[in-house]
Amino acid sequence: MSADWRTQTVEKVRSLVVLAEPAIVEEAKWRKATNPDGVPTFSSSGLVCTLETYKDKVKVTFAKGASLPDPVGLFNASLDAGTRRAIDIREDDSLDEGAFVDLIREAVDLNRS
Repeated sequence: MSADWRTQTVEKVRSLVVLAEPAIVEEAKWRKATNPDGVPTFSSSGLVCTLETYKDKVKVTFAKGASLPDPVGLFNASLDAGTRRAIDIREDDSLDEGAFVDLIREAVDLNRS
């Protein structure tokens, strides 16, 4: 991926995930020819979320997002999925960082319960 708004967004999201849960484990999974770097995944007592880049967005998918409270409405994608929920971040979007950190913490707590 070239250094553009998506790179900056990925780094910001990554820093917020680590802020929320300093002991979280990041791994690259699902490597393939079209995506040799793989998909960053974040785990703590199970999968918390994945972080993918597309031409027009950065997607943060929460493995158990349908079970998480989302009082400010961060989830804006995969809303009909049975288990997961996602946040699509486009170039001009702003992310409510405090709510995002809370969402990561809720996801970690759910994995631990």
